[in-house]
Amino acid sequence: MTPSDIFSIANSTAMLMWILMIFLPKWKVTRFFNDYKVIPILLSIVYAIYIIQAIQIGGMMDFSSLKSVMTLFTEENAVLAGWIHYLAFDLLVGMWILDQNKNLGIQHLLIVPCLLGAFMFGPIGFLLFIIIKSIKNRK
Repeated sequence: MTPSDIFSIANSTAMLMWILMIFLPKWKVTRFFNDYKVIPILLSIVYAIYIIQAIQIGGMMDFSSLKSVMTLFTEENAVLAGWIHYLAFDLLVGMWILDQNKNLGIQHLLIVPCLLGAFMFGPIGFLLFIIIKSIKNRK
């Protein structure tokens, strides 16, 4: 499989989980995938494979300056690994939001913008959830 194939499969797999979390958060399949972090684990395995390949091709990665990091993102395997890193961690944030809401009981319609924010802009969805959670905890 090419890196482009892996990119498409990783995107589709993550997207499926986001759809489940947004539209069917209480479905037993969604709960299973969320409780056991199945998709992030699979993405982490793919990430490990591609980050190892990127190191083998380009040597140890230099994160000491913005210019160095920009150079890292010129190698295909490193870019793929970086993208999978985003997919996995943003998905973990979304799953954490659902996990937190089990105890909070915030109406799911209020959680959806948090999930969409985490899906599209990672930290913004997290921040929105923290704000909503703080408001809920004040009551």
